[in-house]
Amino acid sequence: MIKFILRFIDAFYFIFKKFVPLKTYRYAVCGGSNLLFDTILYFVFYNFIFAKQNVDMHFFVLSPHIASLFFVFPITFFTGFLLNRYITFPNSDLLPRVQFFRYLMVGLGAILISYAAMKFLVDYLKFYPTPSRFITIIISVVYSYILQNKFSFKASN
Repeated sequence: MIKFILRFIDAFYFIFKKFVPLKTYRYAVCGGSNLLFDTILYFVFYNFIFAKQNVDMHFFVLSPHIASLFFVFPITFFTGFLLNRYITFPNSDLLPRVQFFRYLMVGLGAILISYAAMKFLVDYLKFYPTPSRFITIIISVVYSYILQNKFSFKASN
């Protein structure tokens, strides 16, 4: 399965070869796929599962845009880890459990950034939640790529 995915992704690399290194291209494709998956899940959770209503968690209440953010995160966290580990950074010499722990730390930082950005954009600036989520994803992608490349999946060279 990994070889098939790599062959499929790399088949289109010739278009971008002049502009970006292969690892960056693979990160963009994997991240873009996970971003699309995240956005679709967020839309479904916000509009249909939580039906734009507050979510009573018994001890506290979450607004629907924040509840959607937190419920989608674990799903796309795991898909993102698997894509990064096996497609984008297969040459990392770190143990998988170390990669996972570091990926988790970076992911938690990304969700904190997303949370703060969503609170600011939706609650303070009164932007719509789905476009606000897209803006926060762009911010976290830059943060994540730098840390995943230099920390989570670091390869000794």
